[in-house]
Amino acid sequence: MRIATVNVNGIRASVRRGFVEWLQERQPDLVALQEVRAPLSEVPDVAHAGYHFAYHPGDRAGRNGVALLSRVAPEAIREGFGYRHDSEGRYLEADYDLCGWRLTVASLYLPKGGRNDDTEAERARYQHKLAFLRSFRPYLTKARLAAKARGREFLVLGDFNIAHTKQDLRNWRGNQQSVGFLPEEREWLGSVQSPRTLVDVVRRLHPDADGPYSWWSWMGNAFTNDTGWRIDYHLATPELAQAAVNGGTDRAESYPARISDHAPVVVDYADPAGR
Repeated sequence: MRIATVNVNGIRASVRRGFVEWLQERQPDLVALQEVRAPLSEVPDVAHAGYHFAYHPGDRAGRNGVALLSRVAPEAIREGFGYRHDSEGRYLEADYDLCGWRLTVASLYLPKGGRNDDTEAERARYQHKLAFLRSFRPYLTKARLAAKARGREFLVLGDFNIAHTKQDLRNWRGNQQSVGFLPEEREWLGSVQSPRTLVDVVRRLHPDADGPYSWWSWMGNAFTNDTGWRIDYHLATPELAQAAVNGGTDRAESYPARISDHAPVVVDYADPAGR
């Protein structure tokens, strides 16, 4: 079972850059998308050809939007998680019977949070992120337990806009005061993980590695020099996490070959029998 997550930074632009070719080459069974940034009528058909397409576009034109592409039809779809800004199009959850697994899978686009400066607008953006985190933490527990009660594993995929540890950010020394690597954000991401609740699947597969990074600025030589951030995650319940056999980032071969400023994060999971 191959599962991927990618922030496409605009599905129409990503299609022009090679998203469809990546999809055809990698053949994932399920893909979570973030920042689709298009009304449903303007999402190119080729972007989900051969897949069932569940989409929460939100109400902000040209912004946000999360989706799930799957080889099998979802049994149920849920938009949002009860947060007062659910209309922004940041969370989509669905139930699947996929490759022998009974799953509840979510696509998440967590607020970026702006910059760490004293302007009123940037402070407001960061406070919006913190409010989202406060609401989302108890929901993750609720969703995980609800999935368990239905005999399902739980997997949340997406752009968390937080680098958890020094391993997840190349220039961590210079970003200690940057939004996305602030102590309270890192504490939050650590608090939703444990061996008995949710497991960072890629970090489990690569415990000692720096990265593998999943986001690089379009500016300068960040991509060429691999000066990246690991902010896109698979967080899975323990049994599913233990089934991960390989995974990491589909980093493009060159700057011009990038389909987004994010790279897909792809994990292969064994079937429930361990094959």
